[in-house]
Amino acid sequence: MRVLYVNHTAEVSGSERSMLALLAALPEGVQAHVASPPGRLTRAVQELGIPVSEIANTAGSLRLHPLHTPRALGEMGLAALQVHRAARRQRADVVHANSIRAGIELGLAHVSPAAGVVHVRDCLPPGHLTTATMRVIAATATTVLANSRYTAASVRASAPGAPLEVVHPAIDLQRFDPGRVDGGARDRLGLAGRRGVLLGVVAQLSPWKGQETAIEALRLLRAEGVDAHLLLIGSAKFVARSTRFDNEAYVAHLRALIASAGIEDRVSWLGERDDVPELMRALDVLLLPSVEEPFGRVLLEAMALEVPVLATNVGGPAELIHDGREGYLLPPGEPAAWAQAVRRVIASPEHGRELGRAGRRRVAEAFDVAHHVDAVLAVYERAIARKRGG
Repeated sequence: MRVLYVNHTAEVSGSERSMLALLAALPEGVQAHVASPPGRLTRAVQELGIPVSEIANTAGSLRLHPLHTPRALGEMGLAALQVHRAARRQRADVVHANSIRAGIELGLAHVSPAAGVVHVRDCLPPGHLTTATMRVIAATATTVLANSRYTAASVRASAPGAPLEVVHPAIDLQRFDPGRVDGGARDRLGLAGRRGVLLGVVAQLSPWKGQETAIEALRLLRAEGVDAHLLLIGSAKFVARSTRFDNEAYVAHLRALIASAGIEDRVSWLGERDDVPELMRALDVLLLPSVEEPFGRVLLEAMALEVPVLATNVGGPAELIHDGREGYLLPPGEPAAWAQAVRRVIASPEHGRELGRAGRRRVAEAFDVAHHVDAVLAVYERAIARKRGG
């Protein structure tokens, strides 16, 4: 089977990490090729020994704008032409678009006779543009692959006739093995002398990821005398003026919030890191306070490392976590609830360890890479059959 994977950006976030995990675990019978803008992602793909075709970058927002929209459409048109050529050169049986934007490019590319699989990993805000976008994807894709039931419901709300399937992402249990990961990150961060609670948020810096809630929860904990420190791991990846959120302004807001609370010495800005498993392993609690989370891959990573997790109760995390067993599900934007949950986890070291052990069992049972690869390949086979039957 020949599969062309299409990604709209060279930035590496959760969607790209999921694709890389899939690529690394594909069996020998699958000939993979990746079409992506040049950059960090293509370098990671090439390190796996997988060939790459360069396409135009289309990382801007899908929202309508008199200047940005025509430019974005032009970029997508160029990328679609490049995807069409790559699919023809590779004689692809399947073209797997790794995002909504890549799915639009796939729809424009006319890659027949290949089957087109569009991976939807995000929930777009309600509106006419979202409805139009999802209906175009539903009309042109052989299969729409959602990363959670929550995401699938979002697609179905805009495009009821979409040919939907759901496959949860997975992680490499060996890469996120608490017995193999170095636990000395506190020393490297200069926190070795502190015995307090180490909290962390691993996410791009953007309003929808909810770092503000984590900061406010830290402020409440410190006001109550809890010796706590917060790691902010990630950066404002998408800062072009055409993006949906003003992420640079959000970072400035977070810094002002921290300063006004007088907790500058209690927050570490770590940016993009290659040692995320090691940093996670050092945490007492991982927080994912997103306003909405289509899936929540970082939760699986922390759970595999036996780190207790607190996650938003809006979106995919409810499909990963049994509330109270591997962690806790909490309402976004309510810092007091998050501070209370942290206190609940740290009140008993044994309770934290129980949550961590349950988390790793959950990942091993339902989210291992081998199961994920089998499920995705089965989607490809059904898509090929559907394409030929149509």
